[in-house]
Amino acid sequence: MAFLLPRSLRSARRAAPPLLAAVLLGATAGCAGLPAPLMHRCDPAAPAAITLSADGARASTRFDVLTFNIEGLGWPARAHRAASLARIGATLRDMRRRGDAPDVVMVQEMFSRAAVRAIVGLDYPNRVSGPSRTQRKALPGHGGMPRPYKWKKGELGFHLVGSGLSILSRYPIVATRSEPFGKRRCAGLDCLSNKGVLYAQIALPGVPGTINLFNTHMNSQRSSRVAPRRHARAHRLQVEELGAFIAAAGDPDTPTILGGDFNMKRSSIRFERFRNATEPFGIVHEYCSDQPLLCDVRVSWDGDEPWMDTQDLQLFESGATVEVRPVRVEAMFDGSPGNPQLSDHDGFRVTYQLSWPARADDRARAAAPPACAR
Repeated sequence: MAFLLPRSLRSARRAAPPLLAAVLLGATAGCAGLPAPLMHRCDPAAPAAITLSADGARASTRFDVLTFNIEGLGWPARAHRAASLARIGATLRDMRRRGDAPDVVMVQEMFSRAAVRAIVGLDYPNRVSGPSRTQRKALPGHGGMPRPYKWKKGELGFHLVGSGLSILSRYPIVATRSEPFGKRRCAGLDCLSNKGVLYAQIALPGVPGTINLFNTHMNSQRSSRVAPRRHARAHRLQVEELGAFIAAAGDPDTPTILGGDFNMKRSSIRFERFRNATEPFGIVHEYCSDQPLLCDVRVSWDGDEPWMDTQDLQLFESGATVEVRPVRVEAMFDGSPGNPQLSDHDGFRVTYQLSWPARADDRARAAAPPACAR
């Protein structure tokens, strides 16, 4: 649906510099609404396999999560993206037909109509998205950006597109919620989208309780087109908002996965603030670097701190009953043989093992994997 600028801002659009004017024109002409949610749906062809430890004391299963910024920007920010987005959709759809697709996909930058078509076409039985373009904060804000606002760089006080976030799952999504960072907690061109956090709670057959998933996309650095001091402040504000939302929507007794495009690449200041705010979450890159015998690394990592060389991360935290830890990491859409590079980001896929004290009925589940109840 086309978005008409408020009358008071049409003259501002005409006076804007060429880059912003082009962005405004393209966004208002080609913005895409969020796809309809799908929840509480099963995928009976793909039950979770439950196994028992050698002594029978613990039961476990595995599931995997792909986080992927699909570069779903419309013209003029990006041109000729429709074909690559369609190939992303076709590749994941073919993987689902073969039975080797990720169980969960966390998507960022689903802005254009072509991007929405690609995500809708993935055929996952469960899908949620948000925040939308017009969604307002529900939680109290924690400060804001200082004046004067850089309206010529995109800090207009309103959004042209939504957050671009979606979570897809082969397992039932039983609850969802989203929260924008706020129109004055962003910097530069990032303010044209209503960035924030998307939450989904999924139920895996046979696993006690549920799993919490959080997906986010945070303020960029140089791409925001504002000074480092300004975009760094916006990122700090968003880290605070992210922590507040996880505390409000999540539950420390429930195992949790946090993924997304955190825009912290090679920024030690951003990373340390983020680490302090997200404790006690473990960072998959760090864990798998420190535990090479426990985590199968199928990604080329250069240097001693591979988590600093990427925007795309996953974090994890165990619950009170169910322990979660990564056991394999791999790249998707990274340009390797059979893995076409179709975005300016690689997909980051992590397989997690969930384990819990075995119950009386877990042995039966191990013999016959539980199907997803319709």
